[in-house]
Amino acid sequence: MKNYKRYLITSALPYANGPVHIGHLAGVYIPSDIYTRYLREKGVEVLSVCGSDEHGVPITIKARQENTTPQAIVDKYNAIIKDSFEKFGIKFDIYSRTTSKVHYETASEFFRTLYDKGVFIEKTTEQYYDEEVKQFLADRYITGTCPHCGNDRAYGDQCEKCGTSLNATDLINPKSMLSGSKPVLKETKHWFLPLDKFQPDLEKWILQDHKEWKANVYGQCKSWLDQGLQPRAVSRDLNWGVPVPVEGAEGKVLYVWFDAPIGYISATKELTPDWEKFWKSDDTRMIHFIGKDNIVFHCIVFPAMLKAEGSYILPDNVPANEFLNLEGDKISTSRNWAVWLHEYLQEFPGKQDVLRYVLTANMPETKDNDFTWKDFQTRNNSELVAILGNFVNRAMVLTQKYFDSKIPQAGALTAFDSETIAEIPRIKQAIEANLEEFKFREALKEAMNLARLGNKYLADTEPWKVVKTDPARVATILNISMQITANLAILLEPFLPFSAEKIRRMINFSDSQWEHAGSVALLAPGHGLNAPELLFDKIEDDVIALQLQKLEATKLANANSQPVQVEPQRASVSYDDFSRMDIRIGKVLEAERVPKTQKLLKLKVDTGIDTRTLVSGIAEHFTPDQVVGRQVAILVNLEPRSIKGIESHGMILMAEDADGKLKFVQPSEGVANGSTVK
Repeated sequence: MKNYKRYLITSALPYANGPVHIGHLAGVYIPSDIYTRYLREKGVEVLSVCGSDEHGVPITIKARQENTTPQAIVDKYNAIIKDSFEKFGIKFDIYSRTTSKVHYETASEFFRTLYDKGVFIEKTTEQYYDEEVKQFLADRYITGTCPHCGNDRAYGDQCEKCGTSLNATDLINPKSMLSGSKPVLKETKHWFLPLDKFQPDLEKWILQDHKEWKANVYGQCKSWLDQGLQPRAVSRDLNWGVPVPVEGAEGKVLYVWFDAPIGYISATKELTPDWEKFWKSDDTRMIHFIGKDNIVFHCIVFPAMLKAEGSYILPDNVPANEFLNLEGDKISTSRNWAVWLHEYLQEFPGKQDVLRYVLTANMPETKDNDFTWKDFQTRNNSELVAILGNFVNRAMVLTQKYFDSKIPQAGALTAFDSETIAEIPRIKQAIEANLEEFKFREALKEAMNLARLGNKYLADTEPWKVVKTDPARVATILNISMQITANLAILLEPFLPFSAEKIRRMINFSDSQWEHAGSVALLAPGHGLNAPELLFDKIEDDVIALQLQKLEATKLANANSQPVQVEPQRASVSYDDFSRMDIRIGKVLEAERVPKTQKLLKLKVDTGIDTRTLVSGIAEHFTPDQVVGRQVAILVNLEPRSIKGIESHGMILMAEDADGKLKFVQPSEGVANGSTVK
């Protein structure tokens, strides 16, 4: 392999419309962190960059669902994700955002460079348009019946029931999610990256130059190349994202697949003025850590973008993992079928390394794997507690007991001592070889073999028995045992950083340089140790039962979620009947509870016509403070009536959902009081 001067590690930008779950960790962030920590221990110059992907249609849909802004959504989840990573020990050199000023400038400049070079194809195509809201519809804003399985809730890009990829025009009876109306096809202009023109270069670069890539990555790339690459749009009609920086592109933004990977560049640029040496120097090795759903974008599309620009290096490897399932079922954010990292950190304080260990030991490197809470418990109790924790504790306690917590001087070695010592550098080399090939499960297994070696050594030498007849022999045994412990502090650092730090603290040892591992002279005779502590503790059945109950409740909630039952249509009325209703927008000026009632609020409302009093039965749903200042829809010509001695002049219109909860009928944007609702 080429001798590189530096490494650039990128981790897939998590989408800022929800928290991080264990599937994300096992697929991307734990392997990325292990590899980066390993490089740092080796003294390699390395940058690890990541950040939130904050543009795209799902963000706008989430904002619409929560009646807030896209910026509020990404601010919320960026904070949750960043905090979770930090507490879990995922150490990036920078965790940036694609809504940053630097990113907007970088993405705009990148597009403009390709535009000025004439790379893009400009095409006018027909796209669905909602005439009621006067907006082009992204694929996810269109629903209809799937032509393959008949699912009447398919999206414009995919049917989630049968998994078939769709075009919006494939849907039967398409409907806009914005207004519920049937959209029409309307012409719109967009820019396309001609991937087909880059196919020969990509075929050579992937199929010939990178045959060492993981089989799942290489195979997916070959499949796409065999089908023949097609031009792909780099812009879309949307008001959330990086604006397309050319004339005639009003109301258009960079497509998120084009925008997001540039986030790696902008994050590096934000971090250091020397960013170009990481992106434009042939002696830098760039590695993308991603999940399998991002393989095409990082192995075909982004490299095509970089080649089109002309001054950037290409990734040397893209060790994508497969998916992790949960208790035999596919992880699903929409069904809340997941173990969320921020919740785990709250419910299992101090147990970051337990989850890191379990997810690494069961990492979906070549095929989808399954996480179960029972396996989580078993691996903690039978491996972390019984093997690693047991060895370190026994070595520490015995040294404390027999040698006053000081490293004893080793004497003559037996053949068994020599055999044991010889295994330490062999294990180190095996860990290293597996990490270099991105085989994290095997690397962790080898690291744990060092703890197994220590346990076997103590069990076979039995220093607690030998001490009665040969204390000098026990000195040698415990010297070797503590040297194994010091090696564990170095070799476990990439995998279990919190535990490695705890071991270093106990043995009063600050060294974490990879090159020093494999030695049995890490702790000098007479070196003082600190008090022993337990590395791990057992996880009891009731703790696991609680987690399984949570999942069972989620499963039950999903099974019970039925389509909303709505009241049947009432008898028809004439237009004249409806036209006699005078509905206006007004603003609540004052609100107070009606004494001796549970349901009633007395309201003073500016209707635009006058200021009047009305009584509304909404006190069980809203406090007076929640009502004051709100614009509401009012039937102003309702005949006055006396309610609890208060004359009420009108009625506020409310919507009632299937659970009996009331919500205000109000304009999405502020309008003048007195405006008529028609």
